Amino acid sequence: MSNRTLNLTDPLYDYVLAHSLREHPAQTALRDATRGHERATMQIAPEQGQFMAMLAKLTGARNTIEIGVFTGYSALSVALALPADGRILACDISDEYTRIGKPFWAQAGVADKIDLQLAPALATLDARLAAGEAGRYDFAFIDADKINYDGYYERCLRLVRPGGLIVIDNTLWSGRVAERADSDDTAALQALNLKLHHDERIDLSLLPLGDGLTLARRR
Repeated sequence: MSNRTLNLTDPLYDYVLAHSLREHPAQTALRDATRGHERATMQIAPEQGQFMAMLAKLTGARNTIEIGVFTGYSALSVALALPADGRILACDISDEYTRIGKPFWAQAGVADKIDLQLAPALATLDARLAAGEAGRYDFAFIDADKINYDGYYERCLRLVRPGGLIVIDNTLWSGRVAERADSDDTAALQALNLKLHHDERIDLSLLPLGDGLTLARRR
């Protein structure tokens, strides 16, 4: 029995995957294709992808946003959870990284659900707001450059509907958020975590999943 979150040993983590993880073959293949990448640690954990898919289903998400695609595992996970007419506005700046995921999106039959925009995400989001899309999205996932997290959050808060969910990755930052800031990235995450804690526009939960996952539900 414990009144705080367990520390996951390697055997316990393996147990979690063995008794919970349900991946589409394309998801497994994409993880394998990314494993040897020099920035492979940027990919979310598979249990996080499954959790996000569950959140998308629980919120009845149809129109979603992803900021930071990398090789596309998180987009694939959410796309598989969306209804046939569901769509992801996927924002990234790297054709090199995102092209790795495209064959696996096609393999899973969800390529048509993912609208990949290769441009600075702030510009893409501002364009959607200017086009009158405020309140039209159900779910958003932020996992990109940390310096701009606050800007992404503020725009997503306008783009998601009341009751919509914003999911923010890396909010524990390997534990560095609990220490004196050693970089601009750490300082940006510390500032955002503090802001979210006092933001009355949202309901909040910061979870020790992956590298820290924050759930912000727009009130």
